[in-house]
Formats: sequence, structure tokens, C-alpha cells
Amino acid sequence: MDRSSLLQLIQEQQLDPENTGFIGADTFTGLVHSHELPLDPAKLDMLVALAQSNERGQVCYQELVDLVSAMISSKRSSSFKRAIANGQRALPRDGLLDEPGLGVYKRFVRYVAYEILPCEVDRRWYFYRHRSCPPPVFMASVTLAQIIVFLCYGARLNKWVLQTYHPEYMKSPLVYHPGHRARAWRFLTYMFMHVGLEQLGFNALLQLMIGVPLEMVHGVLRISLLYLAGVLAGSLTVSITDMRAPVVGGSGGVYALCSAHLANVVMNWAGMRCPYKLLRMVLALVCMSSEVGRAVWLRFSPPLPSSGPQPSFMAHLAGAVVGVSMGLTILRSYEERLQDQCGWWVVLLAYGTFLLFAIFWNIFAYDLLGAHIPPPP
Repeated sequence: MDRSSLLQLIQEQQLDPENTGFIGADTFTGLVHSHELPLDPAKLDMLVALAQSNERGQVCYQELVDLVSAMISSKRSSSFKRAIANGQRALPRDGLLDEPGLGVYKRFVRYVAYEILPCEVDRRWYFYRHRSCPPPVFMASVTLAQIIVFLCYGARLNKWVLQTYHPEYMKSPLVYHPGHRARAWRFLTYMFMHVGLEQLGFNALLQLMIGVPLEMVHGVLRISLLYLAGVLAGSLTVSITDMRAPVVGGSGGVYALCSAHLANVVMNWAGMRCPYKLLRMVLALVCMSSEVGRAVWLRFSPPLPSSGPQPSFMAHLAGAVVGVSMGLTILRSYEERLQDQCGWWVVLLAYGTFLLFAIFWNIFAYDLLGAHIPPPP
């Protein structure tokens, strides 16, 4: 039964003969139970609880019909939020933390729900709707590929720390180097290369601890878009602001994910139920700031003599900007259509404008400004 069929049924049975837009809560509850709706029992209980929550004994069936349609569909609309808001306080079920008899995987799903989502209704929606297939493959695959590439170059160069100082390192076809700007794939593939074991370990840890839960909740498409947007913005920003420097590491994508998640936690501080959130926020900011400080130190005060400039730190900052803008828009739109939101189009327009500017900059600015870039390896 779709939205139009349910509306037609209400009219045919003359449940609202005067077309007031309201019907009795008990009437609507009986209607839902007497007709087949492709809903999970937990979602059906939630729908009935919302119908019974009105103090006057009447509900606006238009909003509840929208809620039924949203529950059946894969994405929710703005009417879902309005319907939820009308009955959120009267939901009779306890919170997910009180759910007994859960298996290991369902407990992990519950943990992810409380780590990522700020609203109890959203957490419950995700918990009952979540399916293990497809698994969060994007962040796991990227992390595995980065580890494999690092191990291959570590074995080949016989160097596991500060690999960028090895003369053969910059000859990799994956590294972004300003002398190889015409090889456009390098603006993305540099994310598979890392300075050393310490940078790889930091990025891999954050990708698995933050990226995988975000992918479980928001889906592979949105999180991969956010991560790759941060990576691309990182290399393009370096090509504009630090024109002589190469770039390695996936920090642009990592900082996009982390900044988006931290900004979402701050903006929904009261609703977030993750334990020790203030302590974890402080630790995350300290670790991220330390990594940026380390990158600045390696860029301007390298501990070893090198043949050219060391990788830039601007990719970290560009990723953070992408996370606070595009990423925050994505994370605040859980199970809602992004194309229906004006803010999403504003963010896309801003990002697209930046891409066009960066492309023209890389084509013309180096020659016009007479930039002295180190010879490509």
C-alpha cells in the first residue's frame, strides 16, 4: 500500500467526511492494523505509538500517511521529521540501551547508533532498519590498499620511517608532484602513499574507528563522496597555496571525515549519547592538531637533508574545511534526500567553483607567475 492508496482508503471509508484533515487516533490505529503494510513489527509499533500520542485523540492523517510512505521507502522526507516530532515524547518503548538479549553484532550496531546519531528516534530507526549486507567495504578497502602499498614500498626501499627522504620514493606514479600536474590521477592516488609508519598508523586508525561507523550509518556512496572530496581538495589546495610541494597520505580524506563527525557532535551535543564525549573530543582535537604540527615541522624544518621540498600540510586543512561544510551537511541529513535540501546545492556549487578555479590555476598560474618548482623525479 502506497501513500495515494492509503489516502484513498481514508476517503472511501468516510473516516474524515468533513475533510478536516484529522481522524481519531483509535480509528487510524485500527486502519493500520487491519491493512497489510510492508513494515517491520518494531516500525509498526512506532507508527501506532505516534498515532496514540495526541492528547486530543485526533491526528493529522496527512502527516501520518507521509510517515507510512517514508517508512516503506528507502529515504525519509521532511514530513517524517514533522510526524516524529509530534509523537517523539510519547513513544512507549525504552531506549536501545535497555534492549535485552542482543547478539554481538546487534550490540555493535547499537554502539554505532549511539556513536553517530544524535536523536533517539533516528537511532531506533537505524537499529531496526540496519542490514549487514552490503558491509562497509569502502573504508576497509581503502585502508587495506594503503597498507599493502606501504608494505610494498617499505620492502622495496628498505625504509619504514620518513620514506619521502629516499631518492626513489618520489618516482612513484602515485605521488602528487607539482612537476607532474598533467597526470591528473595523481591528485587522487597520492592518498595511497604515506610518509612513514606513523602517518599510516594514524590515518588507518581514524579511518577504521570513525570512517567505518559513518559508512555503516550513512552508506558507502555518501561517505566515499566525502572522503574523496577531501582528498581531491587537499591536493588542489596544495597546488594553489604551496606550489613547490608534493603531497602524500590520505590525510585530506581523513580530516574530512573527522571534522564532519566532530562538528556534528558539537552541534548536537545534548542529543549525543556516546560515553565520555568531552574527553574524547579533547583527545581527538589534540591528536589531529599534533598531526598537523608534525606535518608543518617536516615541511619547513626537515630533520634530514633532502633533494627537494617535503610534502605539504595544507591537505589536512583543506580536508577539515570540506568536512565542516560538505560533510556536516551529509551527516545532518541521515536518511533524507540531499537533493531536496537547498544547503546541499549551495555546498556543491561552492565545491564546483573551487574545482574550476583550481583547474585553471594549475593550467595557467604556474607559467604566469614564473613559479620555480623542483624538477620532477
